[in-house]
Amino acid sequence: MAQRLGELAALVGGEVRGDPQRRIEGVRALAAAGPEHLSFVTHPKYREAAARSRAGALLVGPGAELEGRDLLLSADPPWALARILAALHPVPGPGPGIHPSAVIGEGCEIHSSAHVGPLAVVGEGSRLDEGAVVHAHAVVGRGCRVGARSVVHPQVVLYDRTELGRDCIVHSGAVLGSDGFGYATHDGEHVKVPQLGRVVVEDGVEIGANTTIDRATLDETRLGAGSKIDNLVQVGHNVRLGKGCILVSQVGIAGSTTLGDHVVMAGQSGVAGHLTMGSGARISAKSAVFADVPEGAQMAGIPAVPAAKWRRQQALAGRLGELRRRLRELERRAASGREDEGGAK
Repeated sequence: MAQRLGELAALVGGEVRGDPQRRIEGVRALAAAGPEHLSFVTHPKYREAAARSRAGALLVGPGAELEGRDLLLSADPPWALARILAALHPVPGPGPGIHPSAVIGEGCEIHSSAHVGPLAVVGEGSRLDEGAVVHAHAVVGRGCRVGARSVVHPQVVLYDRTELGRDCIVHSGAVLGSDGFGYATHDGEHVKVPQLGRVVVEDGVEIGANTTIDRATLDETRLGAGSKIDNLVQVGHNVRLGKGCILVSQVGIAGSTTLGDHVVMAGQSGVAGHLTMGSGARISAKSAVFADVPEGAQMAGIPAVPAAKWRRQQALAGRLGELRRRLRELERRAASGREDEGGAK
């Protein structure tokens, strides 16, 4: 879907420096771009690569200077790139209809514009709203809802009574609504606590491949609107995410923990159960949270502490060898002084 550079600038509220009539047929990385492509410069270290690139035009941030090149200037280049990619490289969706090999339970409500792929299963009493897509081999349990324009990719499993809002994406292998990890130990035996709740996913949430979201013991595990969850993430039972949270790959959240709005947890970080993380909190990669986190706090380390404190700890740890040597020298001098005093007496 080729467009003029000026049209792309209008799409993202940007400014053209150069030829607004340049025809752009797609987006490519600097090394792969040709005269018909738009490429992008995300960091000053790529300026030399940009100068060598054959790209017809470059998407850049404010104040960028690349002489002799057609530029699209944006105040927010990553956001602009996302909009332009969607415009130039739209992903075709499947047409409406139910494949003959799909298994549809009794009492289902499937909108005429929805798609159910080959060998997919939709349990009895479930509902697929306008434009919803359930791809091949996906399983939607009983009493579920897949909201308008939401996409359930192949091999996804939605356990009974799971609810997806509008415009959600669930990637392959994800499991929503599996049993929470709840056991009561009695006389040395681990007795399973029935998990009777469900999972509710609000509008605009994306869930990565092979992520698991456990259903609540009695109430709901809830993911707030606009949250984005990477691959291989574990969200325990009764967890509640606020709006716009980011959970990067291999994050683990233990049961009954609450995250406020716009919390960010970096890769391989984790949080213990029954805690509260305030809105805007940020957890660094590989950190482990064992206590409540206030709003806006930046935490790092195991156990997690304020990031500034953690940085000081790491700087000090790097000097431990030197400090040990200095301490030993002081001890040696002190011992020598005591011996001299003893001899003088």
